[in-house]
Amino acid sequence: MSSKLRIGFQGEVGAYSEEAVGALYKTEQSVAVPFPSFESVFEALQSGEVDRAVLPIENSLFGSVHQNYDLLREHDVNIAAEVQIRIKHQLLAPKGSSIDQITHVFSHPQAIGQCRQFLRTHLPNAEVVPAYDTAGAAKQVAAKQNPAHAAIASRAAAREYDLATLASDIESNHENYTRFLALGVPTVDLNEGLDAANATQMGFKTSLLYAQKENLPGGLFKSLAVFALRDIDLFKIESRPLIGSPGKYIFYLDLEGHASDDSIKNALHHLKEIAAFVKILGSYRVGRFVE
Repeated sequence: MSSKLRIGFQGEVGAYSEEAVGALYKTEQSVAVPFPSFESVFEALQSGEVDRAVLPIENSLFGSVHQNYDLLREHDVNIAAEVQIRIKHQLLAPKGSSIDQITHVFSHPQAIGQCRQFLRTHLPNAEVVPAYDTAGAAKQVAAKQNPAHAAIASRAAAREYDLATLASDIESNHENYTRFLALGVPTVDLNEGLDAANATQMGFKTSLLYAQKENLPGGLFKSLAVFALRDIDLFKIESRPLIGSPGKYIFYLDLEGHASDDSIKNALHHLKEIAAFVKILGSYRVGRFVE
C-alpha cells in the first residue's frame, strides 16, 4: 500500500479543487482523491477513508460556500492551512469545434455566473446548462464529442479530457480567487505533508464558531467586543441559521493571530463566558495567492 497521504476533494480530475490540493500538499507525499459532493468528502475524512480534505470556503466574486460552513460545524475536523487560487476559466470543446458552432455550454453555476459577460457577448443564443462541477462538465463534453457542446472549466481539465480551448480566461473579473481550506481530524499531525512554501510570512489566522446565549441583550455586540477590547483584528464574520432553532444563528469568525497567543486565549475565555458554545476550528498560517 502507498504511504502517501490521501487528500479528498470535491469534483472530477481537473477540478480547481484538485489544483488547490497541489498548492497545499507536497506532490511526492500525497495523492488527490475525487468525491462527488462536499458532504462525501467530509464523511470520507471523518471515517478515515482519506487523510486530509481540501474544500472551497469562499469566492472573491460570489461569496461564501455556505454548505461547507455548515459541514464544518457538523463534523469534528480542524483547519490546517489555506490557499487562495486564481480561477481562470476556459471555454472547452471537442477538437475541431469552433465558437460559432456552440449551442450548449455546460459548467458549475458559479463558473457560469463568473463568465456572464463573455457568454452574453460571444454566445448570446447558446443554452447554458448547470453541472455539478466544472471538470465534470468538461468530462461530459469530451465523452459526447458533440462539436456544438462546450464546457467552462480549467486548463487542467482541457489537458485531462483532451479538449480544445476555444477562448481563454473568459471570467468577467480577473480578480477572481477562491479560498480553499485544508482539513484534518484533530487526532493527527495536521502539518504532515503540507507544503511550507504555500504559507506567507504574514502570521497566523484563527477560525472559530460560536452561538450566543438566549436572552442576552446586546449579545452580538458583547461577543465581538471581547476581541475589540484586546485589539484583535477580525478578518471575517459569517452568520448561518442555527438548525432546529428558527430565528437563531451561529457565527463564524476569522481573526488575526494564533489561539495560543495570550490576547486570543483571554478573548476566547471571555467569549465562552457569554456564549452558548465556542468551537475553535484551527490556527494556521495565512495562505498565499496562487496565480
